Amino acid sequence: MLRTLILKFALPAAVVVAATALLAMPYVERLYADWFRSDLDARAGFVFEALGPSLDQLADSPRSSDLRRALSRARSNQRLLALLLCSPEGKTIYATDNVPAEVDCKVQQADAPKGIVRSRSGSIYVSRADRLSMGGAMYQAILVHDMSLLDYRRGRIRDYMVALGGVGGVVLIGLAVIVAWLIVRGWGQTLIKDITSLRFLDSPSRGNNPASLPVLSQVRKVLQDIEQNQRLEIEYRENWTPEALSHVARERLAGTQLLVVSNREPYSHVRDADGGIRVQVPASGMVTALEPVIRACSGTWIAHGSGDADRDVVDRNDRVPVPPEEPTYLLRRVWLSEEEENGYYYGFANEGLWPLCHLAYVRPAFRPEDWRQYQEVNARFAQVVQREARTDQPIVFIQDFHFALLPAMVRERLPEATVMLFWHIPWPNPETFGVCPWREELLRGLLSCDILGFHTRYHCQNFLSTVDRYVECQIDHEHMTITTQGHVCRVAAYPISIEWPPRWLSRLPDVAQCRRDVRARFTIGPEVRLGLGVERWDFTKGIVERFRALEHLLETQPQWRGRVTLLQVAAPTRSRLPAYRAIQEETLAEYRRINERYGTAEWQPILLIDSAQDPVQVFELYRAADFCLVNSLHDGMNLVAKEFVAARDDEDGVLVLSTFAGASRELVEALLVNPYDIAETANAIRMAVEMPREERAERMRLMRRTVKESNVYRWAGKMLMDTQRVRQRQRLLAVSRRELR
Repeated sequence: MLRTLILKFALPAAVVVAATALLAMPYVERLYADWFRSDLDARAGFVFEALGPSLDQLADSPRSSDLRRALSRARSNQRLLALLLCSPEGKTIYATDNVPAEVDCKVQQADAPKGIVRSRSGSIYVSRADRLSMGGAMYQAILVHDMSLLDYRRGRIRDYMVALGGVGGVVLIGLAVIVAWLIVRGWGQTLIKDITSLRFLDSPSRGNNPASLPVLSQVRKVLQDIEQNQRLEIEYRENWTPEALSHVARERLAGTQLLVVSNREPYSHVRDADGGIRVQVPASGMVTALEPVIRACSGTWIAHGSGDADRDVVDRNDRVPVPPEEPTYLLRRVWLSEEEENGYYYGFANEGLWPLCHLAYVRPAFRPEDWRQYQEVNARFAQVVQREARTDQPIVFIQDFHFALLPAMVRERLPEATVMLFWHIPWPNPETFGVCPWREELLRGLLSCDILGFHTRYHCQNFLSTVDRYVECQIDHEHMTITTQGHVCRVAAYPISIEWPPRWLSRLPDVAQCRRDVRARFTIGPEVRLGLGVERWDFTKGIVERFRALEHLLETQPQWRGRVTLLQVAAPTRSRLPAYRAIQEETLAEYRRINERYGTAEWQPILLIDSAQDPVQVFELYRAADFCLVNSLHDGMNLVAKEFVAARDDEDGVLVLSTFAGASRELVEALLVNPYDIAETANAIRMAVEMPREERAERMRLMRRTVKESNVYRWAGKMLMDTQRVRQRQRLLAVSRRELR
């Protein structure tokens, strides 16, 4: 133990101290020499000033005995070694004794020694000054200073620094020895006490009682627990993982039940053409972000059962364990009629709130019958939350704009629950939100949350301004809290992210193989630069603008024809809504027009995949692409950008990213573009395909570090830790109220 402590800690520390002292020695010597020279320069100026009249007179009368005696007395100072007066022709007018051979009047002024000079007797310092004699003749005065004192003091400095390093190292080793001795002494006393009390030996008569286990087993278990806790503490502070998130949930929430509520389910069961049932993972950024969280925390996910075989696999309580391959939590499905789905989901949520919150210039539609269905479905989910709650104080984590009324309804049924809601889309400014006829009802529902999260601080500020405009309340802008009827809602920015590393990468080969497979599948030549777009077929994603930007590049820079291809994955969504059908039709029309204009038998500028792809297929495309184009017209975060970065463990590829996506506030090393500026986006594509490998690697390395450090576990962990603080405050307030009564 003692040897280990000295070798591992004390000895390296002592070496560092000694090395630091040695490395600092030249710097300290140089610093002292500079100070010494500055003193001598100042002294030379004073000497020239004091002796000036005498020197000027001596230059005209070099044989004056009085002046020579006066200068000899001035030279008797221990640092002033000699004095010379020289004519412009290099003749010696006057010289004191002990003038070094290296200093005379014969050397030309340009070559004359000055500053520090090494002489046979040691270091000297030479100062020169041009002057006029009393008679008006030009001459040069030379002062020679003795530098032996500097050499002496330099030696003393070296001795002091060596002593300092040695003493510091000895002190550190001594402290380590004392600490180790105290630790070993304490352990020894404990061990002796255990031996004398017969707790050291195993005894079958003691049974399986943990308190009767031998001391070494107990010590080993304690040390293992301490090591595990320290490792998890480091992980959730520096490198968030599922284990670190579980540690936070256990330590901070003490086993509190976690209920997640969303419209979209993380897994759906669908029937194949042959009648079999298969599991499908919906293409949803929210599910991608949240599913690892519920895995880590082992809770219950409540969602709308939308798969055509969902009813066939649930139990009598409408629950099914998921994920199918390794169940870690429960999925509780809620059934909706076609009328409810049309009014609540397609109507109010996606024809009303979605375009209202996205500045994509699609007019929102608000109909009273849709509002009624929205209210009824929110009330249905509130009933399910109440049934699934095993305690009166669960944590209810609600997702997105489908459930703006749900927090108030849950609060009514479970007053002691902690309610969080994360709004996954942007929040508009007050004027825009004022278009909604039921704005006050929606805001009051959201204000029933304990914590209300948005992607960015900008969205938080928009929400505070909206509440200030339409609701009677008290707002603390500094702490971002809103108080209504005694209830405090805390508004905060929680930039959502993805799991790190993505689990799908373990099912894929290396990047080089992915490139070969994808290019062979789509017949893309090795000389063609491959761009990628992965989106739901939504009017906010800028797919048409993306196609037109590529067209602009091909039109203005013909050298890229036949050398750049954009592979676009567009998963159909909400196709029964007119706005979505319109964007799909416009996209297909532009796709055909551009390919007909520039395409050839061997090459097509745009390849379109108009069907949903499973995550493994999407990550294979990420790894195969040379650049990824994310030019959303307006977006909350856009996790495609982060998925592309996470997939590139080869530290290659370029991300072109819209400034209107929340991810642009984190991934600043991407090529940021205004998606409405077609020429700017086209220029960014050109920069992406021309960028040198070194620059691509540097940008990707920085973005990967950002995504790794700010992953989904950090997002969820921060919200859970904030929830724990809220619960603590609520308990303290409850205690205070009881005591005041």
